[in-house]
Amino acid sequence: MEVNILGIESSCDDTSAAVVSGGVLLSNVIASQAVHSAYGGVVPELASRAHQQNIIPVVDQALKQAGLTANDISAVAFTRGPGLLGSLIVGCSFAKGFALAGGIPMIEVNHLQGHVLSQFVHEKDKPKEDPQFPFLTLLVSGGHTQIIKVKDYFDMEIIGTTIDDAAGEAFDKCAKVMGLGYPGGPVIDKHAHQGNHEAFHFAKPNIPGLDFSFSGLKTSFLYTLRDRMKEEPDFIDTHLDDLCASLQYTIVSILIEKLAKAVRETGIRQITIGGGVAANSELRDTLSETAKRRGWKVFIPERKFTTDNAAMIAGAGYYKYLKGEFAAMDLAPDARLKF
Repeated sequence: MEVNILGIESSCDDTSAAVVSGGVLLSNVIASQAVHSAYGGVVPELASRAHQQNIIPVVDQALKQAGLTANDISAVAFTRGPGLLGSLIVGCSFAKGFALAGGIPMIEVNHLQGHVLSQFVHEKDKPKEDPQFPFLTLLVSGGHTQIIKVKDYFDMEIIGTTIDDAAGEAFDKCAKVMGLGYPGGPVIDKHAHQGNHEAFHFAKPNIPGLDFSFSGLKTSFLYTLRDRMKEEPDFIDTHLDDLCASLQYTIVSILIEKLAKAVRETGIRQITIGGGVAANSELRDTLSETAKRRGWKVFIPERKFTTDNAAMIAGAGYYKYLKGEFAAMDLAPDARLKF
């Protein structure tokens, strides 16, 4: 009998369910929560309530699209953390109920490891090459910015991380002060295509080693707006495209410079990216161009696998199932779960 894994992802504001059969993705259903855009960011209480409403229909659709029933599932994998505690509780509780009802094992997955392993998600009739161990992953999202040395499926070492804000957070907060709404990253990306990235220059922090910092960049951006708006009240509207292009160029430059340093220090030349910011067009293009110049081999996932999704959880769960790594029924979610 084929190994069929149901994956549940509920770490933040997207409720997602996916089915992986024999390592091949059969379905990946995501219900997003538009309610948070009115507040300029995710409201934890609203997120957890929306998960409660969405999780049953999302799982139902994932099973139907996969052409399977609950009785066909070998194990259920779920995101244990990190993430918003209320959101994690919904996914964890559903997984426990599903596992108990079906008499099947439960598998815990670290959300960040799921992002790393999203590179190994295979779709039916879509052949793709997987990276070979060891490789480096640049994981960039609203909550995390890390460089990870991946030695095996679940043998990972964080060799660089942000000491303050994450790159995605910098995008969102700068977008908010420009009145672009939430999430801000995709809107900035869109405007940046029409702008000149050399129009403005923002501070690039000098952080030793492989760690990142984006608080200084964010402050530099805010001060630029404050000072220029004193002279030109409609400065943001007049220079919006150039501001977005310059901000995006600076953030991407910081990311690529640190990644290049990590390659030099480790000697590893296979690179993958993951996390929501991995959907950014300039990051993807710059990484590809840098790889050609420096002789790296890069693996860039489809955009649908960069944001939070259950395909990566089901995929990671499949590899854990093969190793016989199952979770106890009394396991609790952990909002600050580490590698």
